[in-house]
Amino acid sequence: MPQSFSSRAHQVDLRHIVDSVLSSELPPIVRAGHPVLRTPTLPFDGQFDDAVLQLLLDTMRRVMHAAPGVGLAAPQIGIPLRIAVLEDKGVEDDDVAALRLRTPLPFLAIINPSYAAAGADTAAFYEGCLSVPGYQAVVERHRDIDLTYTSPDGRPVTERFSGWPARIAQHETDHLDGTLYLDKALLRSLTANSEHARRWSQPGIDGARAALHF
Repeated sequence: MPQSFSSRAHQVDLRHIVDSVLSSELPPIVRAGHPVLRTPTLPFDGQFDDAVLQLLLDTMRRVMHAAPGVGLAAPQIGIPLRIAVLEDKGVEDDDVAALRLRTPLPFLAIINPSYAAAGADTAAFYEGCLSVPGYQAVVERHRDIDLTYTSPDGRPVTERFSGWPARIAQHETDHLDGTLYLDKALLRSLTANSEHARRWSQPGIDGARAALHF
């Protein structure tokens, strides 16, 4: 009986958080230092109905676009659920696209995702985070992954991602485990956005690696 009461109370509290966030057209992005970004999320198991879920996904997509960014996890707007959205239109620079394997990623909502390496190859590039504004750092990640998730209509999916889409999927899924990209970064590569634009915006990281000694 106490366990059941606790479960109901927790569900009511979660619904209150969701309702509060969704009362805003464009909820603010939570910044590093907030406990929600360091706490493993709860699996989504129908805590609210399909209409509320769709409203949440639509809101997350708006926040992602407004930032702008290529991914957003639910904790980044204060909701401790295992949900994320991804979308990347790619880049116009052919050299950047080729070296980083940055192919366009159509909008995708992922529920309860997890990933596993699909091979031993890795890739290291600068990345940033909407919850850690103003900085970027190099993160070495799996080049290819198998991402397992549930679609918003309830279908189980396992999908292969490579290159930049794989990086985005790993970054956002890590958020759902309470992990920020800086936890995996080569910290000597850390650079302010202004310095990155001035010095290290070339397609690869060799120049930054040599100058910053990482």
